[in-house]
Amino acid sequence: MGGTTDVVKGRIKEAAGVLTGNDKLRAKGKADQAVGEVKQVAEKVVDKVKKAVQKTVDD
Repeated sequence: MGGTTDVVKGRIKEAAGVLTGNDKLRAKGKADQAVGEVKQVAEKVVDKVKKAVQKTVDD
């Protein structure tokens, strides 16, 4: 899954946990959100590296 999907999934789980009073589900939702955010940052880094490499190759 992509980072954005994990963040959305995590928000849904967290909200469901809050509504039902399920602390485990709420915590799992927060963890999913954190994983998604890390994936998003990693994707951005990979894109920047690819662009830098391509620029070096083109020069």
